[in-house]
Amino acid sequence: MPPSDESLPPLRFSLSELSGSLGDFGTIIPLILAVALVSDVNIRYELLFFGIWFILTGLYYRLPIPLEPMKAVAVIVIAGSIGSAEIAAAGLILGIIFLVLGFGRFFAIIETWVPQSVVRGIQLGLALLLFRSSGDFVVKDPAFFLLGLAIIVCFYLITRFRSVPDLSAIVVIGVGLVAGIVLYGVPPISLIPPPLLVIPAPSDFSSAFATLVLPQVVLTITNAILATSLLTKDLFRKDVPPKRFSMTIGLMNLVSVPFGGFPMCHGAGGLAGQYRYGARTGGANVYAGFIFIILALFFTSPQVLSIIAVGVLGALLVFVGIEMGRHGLKTDSYVITGLIALLALVFGMTVAFIIGMVLAYGAGWIWKRNGAERET
Repeated sequence: MPPSDESLPPLRFSLSELSGSLGDFGTIIPLILAVALVSDVNIRYELLFFGIWFILTGLYYRLPIPLEPMKAVAVIVIAGSIGSAEIAAAGLILGIIFLVLGFGRFFAIIETWVPQSVVRGIQLGLALLLFRSSGDFVVKDPAFFLLGLAIIVCFYLITRFRSVPDLSAIVVIGVGLVAGIVLYGVPPISLIPPPLLVIPAPSDFSSAFATLVLPQVVLTITNAILATSLLTKDLFRKDVPPKRFSMTIGLMNLVSVPFGGFPMCHGAGGLAGQYRYGARTGGANVYAGFIFIILALFFTSPQVLSIIAVGVLGALLVFVGIEMGRHGLKTDSYVITGLIALLALVFGMTVAFIIGMVLAYGAGWIWKRNGAERET
């Protein structure tokens, strides 16, 4: 059963939804491209399955619930040049884990025992990571970064005083694409080849579990599921239970990964990005899905994505980070949330989550103990 009721919005296909559909491209495109360049993963099928699942997710949730590459898996692949068989094995293991968790009471228990300050800390930490990622784009392409910032600020000011949609993401991506074509020429066009079934060997599963699965599980639970569910309440006043996000993550990985898709999940940062640039319904997902499918079927050479001036992607990330950080600050403990955010930036999400849980419960225990001593 879809997580919808009569209060959920109907799908809209306005310019605002189209603009919002591009709001997470600054995160998705660099990761997809980098993975394709350093491994034997076929970028055509990365894009194709992202497109298919963007559409299905938009129709199912009727909200702009995003899809992103699993970041821990992507970063480890980029750093270690891991092959497609091991990536497929990781995707299958993660798919089974999250599909099973979606049917049980796991997330009800997690929501009960994980303090809100910890989840908010993960959100704020993600904002800091987005700011750091934008810094890489600034160094590579400062001129177009500043141009992208100027476009976004102009649209922000216009929308504050005029009843017009924020189309900054469309304009920024368009400027980056036109600039790339002017600098590097029109990229070659090629059609997608037939799919190849990726069958991991037994050794791939054991290696993938230790190398890729364990770092990704905590990040997916905290950011892709718990933080996304919480942000859905913040933005839309709708309660999408975490177990539903877990089930869709499980399904899309089990179906896609054996045919060349990359492990994917939802993400609070992506939701903040799509919302920031105008997405309010699942229509934005449908737009994004068709964009990815068209790229996959007809414009599938890596040069198509690599010609976009990367500075404009950095500009998008800055404002996504601001949106994410704004919600991360809605916490009941600025100290715990702030410490977790800094730990996430320095040591990663997994370490930040573990230490954050210890700090949150330790602080609660100390507060109760001091309160009991004052009463006596």
